[in-house]
Amino acid sequence: MGARSLSVLLLPLLLAAAATPAPRDGEPRSCEAVRKVFQLRQLGSLRGVPEFPRAGVDLQVCTSKNPTCCTKKMEERYQTAAKQDIQQVLQTSSATLKFLISHNAAAFQETFEMLIKLAENYTSTLFCNAYRNMAAEAATHVQEFFTDVALFVFGTDISIEEFVNRFFDTLFPVVYNHMINPGLTDVTLEYAECLQMARRDIRPFGNIPKKIIGRMGRSLLPSRNFLQALNLGIEVINTTDHLHFSKDCSRALLRMQYCPHCQGLILSKPCMGYCLNVIRGCLAYMAEVDLHWQRYIQSLEELSSAMHGTYDVEHVLLNFHSLVNDALMQARVNGPELTEQVKKVCGPPVRKSTQSPHCSFDQNKYYQGLKMFSRDSEETLASRRKEFISHLRLYRAFYGGLADQLCGNELAAADGLPCWNGEDVVKSYTHRVVGSGIKAQSGNPEVRVKGADPVINQIIDKLKHVIQLLRGKSFPKYDNWDLRQTGSGGSVDEQMSGDCDDEDGCRGSGSGEVRRVLKITDWMPDKTNLSDVKQIHQTINASILHTTGAGCTAIVDYVTFMLISLVTLFLW
Repeated sequence: MGARSLSVLLLPLLLAAAATPAPRDGEPRSCEAVRKVFQLRQLGSLRGVPEFPRAGVDLQVCTSKNPTCCTKKMEERYQTAAKQDIQQVLQTSSATLKFLISHNAAAFQETFEMLIKLAENYTSTLFCNAYRNMAAEAATHVQEFFTDVALFVFGTDISIEEFVNRFFDTLFPVVYNHMINPGLTDVTLEYAECLQMARRDIRPFGNIPKKIIGRMGRSLLPSRNFLQALNLGIEVINTTDHLHFSKDCSRALLRMQYCPHCQGLILSKPCMGYCLNVIRGCLAYMAEVDLHWQRYIQSLEELSSAMHGTYDVEHVLLNFHSLVNDALMQARVNGPELTEQVKKVCGPPVRKSTQSPHCSFDQNKYYQGLKMFSRDSEETLASRRKEFISHLRLYRAFYGGLADQLCGNELAAADGLPCWNGEDVVKSYTHRVVGSGIKAQSGNPEVRVKGADPVINQIIDKLKHVIQLLRGKSFPKYDNWDLRQTGSGGSVDEQMSGDCDDEDGCRGSGSGEVRRVLKITDWMPDKTNLSDVKQIHQTINASILHTTGAGCTAIVDYVTFMLISLVTLFLW
């Protein structure tokens, strides 16, 4: 419960207590109102709370020349309550921001999972439709490839170049056996291994594997970094929500929030200037996050804007099957030449005595599925990211203005009203009000700030690192796929593919291309206390595709199911 909610609940009781007739001159005041608040807040037993004011010689913070309703034990309880109050206010203030990031992190993760699974089934369905004699054998390689895609997107340290090449290495023996030099039976395992090793030199698929490596690198890496950045955003908020307060800050919070109670001033609130000095002093380390947080949001925005065309993971994944088809067609066209090259490297084909199973396929379901899943350009991942960034941009100055927000919305008295200045109720606060950040606290009259907070420094270092990733300046394994924009697209775009128009969605070659298909649902943030949404998993439990003759029919059925699921993903 926030400080404002608590004050609403307490107000009737406190007004009744405050309305108790004042004692006659010479008689001690009653501590009844203080006792009722102490009990309602469940700060401890009432046996330790005086019924009438007493000399507070044992108090260390809430000292006063006048009689007091506090004891040393109460002072300790009040200090604990003051820290809990401010942490609750911090968590309430960040709840909507935290929900915005965590909800979208979970939504993007689920969407990527479904995209990857759908792309896998598109590719398997391609084999069942156009290359059914090799579909059962290819299914395992397709599944392994998209498992690697998922592992990479969700954080596993594997190489895109390696798993793309591995896919085409393992696919080549299947293509050779069924398309380039078909026989009554399959080639032997030893001969297939020779074909795998020779694939990169023979280059049966031409430049297609290299093109896919480029497109995968330019689209998967930004998506991976985007997800990692969202998870870091949640970590930053969790860290600052549970900030450790120094001893001097704790005493200042006690003096501001509860020392008035010791004098029976249970309804008083701190002066605005006084509140700002205390909160800016307590949040001085947190304010150091401000600049890096602004750069973090700016970098997310820049990356999101750059993720179009061949940087658009939606386009690349859902048109992967088109490039695979191009690769197979190229191998078929160059079949006689490839046969001669293979003979020189591996010798004549050596075959075994059994044949691989074929698959059955319902062509109508395949095309019906593609038609069902087509949507307008307004319903894409890009538009979803744009919407998310537009909301996130509102929080760029969150950490820089946090003290002002807390004092203005929750803690301080309204302008023109009598207020508490740390010693008494006055008309206005007369001390100098300092700015935000560690350096500005040297003249803070209320809180002494010294040294540095290692936890905050660590989170700042993480922000700096992810900013480097988002801006494409720290790709140890993909330096050639720089995301910094040059003109209308990245310089590597032209070098690697040359067939892409970023503005029209980068239509690929081949048949059955799918454009602009995903619809991600809207979200409505709630201003209530919110728990964390699960962190993004590092691995994916990929379903095993059937390798029997009936497998392709099952695949097509699953494609249809996935198409329907994606359209209705978040409508509940």
